[in-house]
Amino acid sequence: MNLGRLLYRPQSYRLFASPSSLKSNTSINRTAIFSAAGNRGLSSLTQHDLRGKTIQQFGHHLVRKYSGLNAQEFARNRKTTQRKDNMASKITEWVKPGDKSGEFKRPESSFRNWISKEPGAQFPPEKGRYHLYVSYACPWAHRTLIARKLKGLEDFISFSVVHWHMGEKGWRFPTPSDTDAEGESVIPDPLPRHEGYTHLRQLYFGVNPDYSGRFTVPVLFDKKANTIVNNESSEILRMLGSVFNDQLPAEFASVDLYPEALRAAIDEAGTWTYDAINNGVYKSGFATTQEAYERNVLALFEALDRVEAVLAENEKKGKGPFFFGETLTETDIRLFVTIVRFDPVYVQHFKCNIRDIRSGYPRIHKWLRHLYWNVPAFQDTTNFLHIKNHYTKSHTQINPHSIAPVGPLPDILPLGREVASVEALR
Repeated sequence: MNLGRLLYRPQSYRLFASPSSLKSNTSINRTAIFSAAGNRGLSSLTQHDLRGKTIQQFGHHLVRKYSGLNAQEFARNRKTTQRKDNMASKITEWVKPGDKSGEFKRPESSFRNWISKEPGAQFPPEKGRYHLYVSYACPWAHRTLIARKLKGLEDFISFSVVHWHMGEKGWRFPTPSDTDAEGESVIPDPLPRHEGYTHLRQLYFGVNPDYSGRFTVPVLFDKKANTIVNNESSEILRMLGSVFNDQLPAEFASVDLYPEALRAAIDEAGTWTYDAINNGVYKSGFATTQEAYERNVLALFEALDRVEAVLAENEKKGKGPFFFGETLTETDIRLFVTIVRFDPVYVQHFKCNIRDIRSGYPRIHKWLRHLYWNVPAFQDTTNFLHIKNHYTKSHTQINPHSIAPVGPLPDILPLGREVASVEALR
């Protein structure tokens, strides 16, 4: 059956065939029809379609307007619309309702294509072709911004930043009237064909109308093909580390974040630091049972103890300031984005408060400040305003009044300065 033969009956809220069957009904609840039509999948129906029409005229208008849409397409549109509405409540549900384990389980990323130098690749490494959608608040997106800066890719890959607030529809794009989200490239969606996009979710649905995952950042977007390449931060980080090397000046091409000699060690470190530290703060903070919280927060601090021991051993042997001594690698990037948020957010907001970094982990604290103050890519991409506001004002199940703590002050200590308790022990 053609969709044009389907009509909305306001009295019973049902769809039926044959507009002529309502010929005798001269009254029409246009507002009810307009509202329900959107819920039924008729997303392009407007008040203009209803204005000044009798019920019979409206029926014939639908026949004309939707003559090209068959019943199967209509059913799919209706299902997609209902699914999108239902997803709004899921975005801020960090633990699935009814999950008695109380564990936060991070879903896998959905888009996993790669920029490749292989002949005939779908996504070749073309200068200016790609765009990064990121949040300054998000540690996963922060990884990609650091790599972009370290590799000198500013002219190769453009970027824009969402507003720090995450509501029921997920990340939103800033508006010209926003005055509370300062930072470089904190702008509305800048890409052609995205005019009118207000939320990141529209980017996802624009690529795949049946998308059912989370609307996460970072997003590596192909401006030429108008599609998402990848939304997995670890893979984007790895891509940016090498795929444009042939086109970069020697000073940037020589920056190797995944050197051959250290790859096995980097992969091994990535496994436990991701699970216990990067994701561990979330598993602690989003836990909905005492058991889940204690299990994950204890594992988190055991892993921090392990990092501290690695850095202490490096210091003892004079190996250098990075996790692997003299060589800055992606392991430093992966750890930095969590550690720089630890004292300002995770200690209080996620209850990761067995120790803080500035008074409880002297080597990690030294390592952190070296990266922040001495390697510009780290400081230049860190925005504490976005970081603190996002967590405390978006996670209302944790902080229902959205009050952002003032401290700790400062967000990160200068080189050579310690908190009073540490100074007293010198």
